[in-house]
Amino acid sequence: MADIAQDEIAGAGSEYLTFCLGDEFYAIDILKVQEIQGYGGVTRIAQAPEFVKGVVNLRGTIVPIIDLRARFGIGELTYDEFTIMIILNLEHRIVGIVVDSVSDVLRLSDQDVRPSPTFSASVDTRYIRGLADIDETMVIVLDIDGLMADPSMALEDLDGEQG
Repeated sequence: MADIAQDEIAGAGSEYLTFCLGDEFYAIDILKVQEIQGYGGVTRIAQAPEFVKGVVNLRGTIVPIIDLRARFGIGELTYDEFTIMIILNLEHRIVGIVVDSVSDVLRLSDQDVRPSPTFSASVDTRYIRGLADIDETMVIVLDIDGLMADPSMALEDLDGEQG
């Protein structure tokens, strides 16, 4: 899948970190990624939604951890030595997301990312920036800032700040 990054669009577009949730591939702007680490050391928060796994202490900063599989309703939630936390540095906060695995860093131009199809009102596509077909694999490009700022993420309840 990474071959396209060096091919016809080298030097153009933006870079994205791709990761897996179940059988699906997702991508987020690489500039939002602070670090990648194994899953562990998470302290549960009482009465938090199922997708809020808790918080970690990252060098003195308390970071909320969101499991995107639980948030998106993708498959059974299992945690093993391959489960990854991506620590994001967003505009107003640091937050971690739990994913099954990290795949590649891709360079995508605007032409590579096509708009997502229109669905019924019951399917929420607000935070899908588009879809990219990379080596016959569909990659869902997320608006991670918008997703993490959504009130349904319950992040402002964890630390009193709005995302």
